[in-house]
Amino acid sequence: MRRFVGVLVGRRARRRWVHLVLGGAVCMPYVFVGSILAGPLVGDRVVLGSLASQLLSFAFGLPLAAVTALFPLTRPMSVAAVRALCDVPDASLADGPPRSRAARARTAAWFTLHLGFGGIVSGMTLALVPFAAFLLALPLTVSLTDSWIGVPEHLHSVWTPLLAPVVGAVSLLALAGCAAGAGLLLARWAPALLGPTPADRLADAERRAADLAVRNRLARELHDSVGHALSAVTLQAGAARKLLDRDPEFVREALAAIEDTTRRTVGELDAVLGVLREGGERGRDGHAAPAPTLEADLDGLLRRTRAGGLRVDAAVDLGGPGGTAALPAMVSREGYRIVQEALSNVLRHAGPDSEVTLRVRLDGTGLEIVAENPLPDGARPPATRPGGGHGLRGIADRARLLGGTAEAGAHDGSPDGRRTHHPQGTHHPYGTWRLRVRLPLPTHP
Repeated sequence: MRRFVGVLVGRRARRRWVHLVLGGAVCMPYVFVGSILAGPLVGDRVVLGSLASQLLSFAFGLPLAAVTALFPLTRPMSVAAVRALCDVPDASLADGPPRSRAARARTAAWFTLHLGFGGIVSGMTLALVPFAAFLLALPLTVSLTDSWIGVPEHLHSVWTPLLAPVVGAVSLLALAGCAAGAGLLLARWAPALLGPTPADRLADAERRAADLAVRNRLARELHDSVGHALSAVTLQAGAARKLLDRDPEFVREALAAIEDTTRRTVGELDAVLGVLREGGERGRDGHAAPAPTLEADLDGLLRRTRAGGLRVDAAVDLGGPGGTAALPAMVSREGYRIVQEALSNVLRHAGPDSEVTLRVRLDGTGLEIVAENPLPDGARPPATRPGGGHGLRGIADRARLLGGTAEAGAHDGSPDGRRTHHPQGTHHPYGTWRLRVRLPLPTHP
């Protein structure tokens, strides 16, 4: 019994009833417009005066509602109302305006059904609730006042006060049943009529892919900038601690490099977090935070890396056939991150006392970055270390996004086929680790 009462007048049923009443309220302007057409047909000079006029006005009004439902904003408003009042799962409903004719037609069908059922239930509510209240109060009125006001004369009978409350209760029960049934039907039809179409699912998939790409880009930026900074600062601090008493000048340079590294990293971190906060690369001052590039920031990166004890033999040629302007901004930014991660890999896996040979060269077709460092005795390549290789995957992702290539692995020969040697001429007995990245330049017609 409790379950039956809950189905008729429970919280869910009451919310769906409200949804139907809202549909009836929206339906009224269409019914009034329909009455202009229906009045002359039935000869009714009073607006909605007769039952025939009301039904005909309702029949004329619903097609007008279906036409207006073709506007794009109808589906978002309908979906919002269904989510709020009909207890329909969010995943089964579409977001945004319809993208196809079929979706617009289904939205129009839903809107028409909502207004049709809502008009009927609203009319029943307005009519039956006062009627049932009158019947329920009739026995008390007759017994106290001995008055039959509002009751037709042919119903003045001893049985009328006894049967009136029963009829009133049945009327309310029928009203609740009709409202619950109509609300249940609309809730079941909502996913089919307001649910996502294949175009909606494709758009949602593209939106999720774009969000995932943004998160992956942020992860690469954090890994490359913050990871490099932490590795460099840790090694610089360790080198400064060892030489604190013997080489104060080196310690002073190391501390200055730590200060510079942390300051730049905080700025880059603020720019990345700005993407999360505002959806764009904006810092605390509200202006776009410039990303580091090869032309403007490579020298500082090499200087800070050398301050940590890593010996870097760099050969940089960004002149190209058209000067520095020939290097596009995107290629320059990604190239800087790739060089930064290459140096970070050397610091993490070969140690601060190692050395790296870096070549950055711009030619007529693209930017080439080659980094080589000797493998210490017993060392394993970064890609085979437990939990390692994230930086190399990030480099490969950056290169692939620009249409380039990235190769990394143990290497025992130089690019021209000869064995790799130390810059001073000492042979590396355990081979070298080599990273080679090629970023093509965009072609313009």
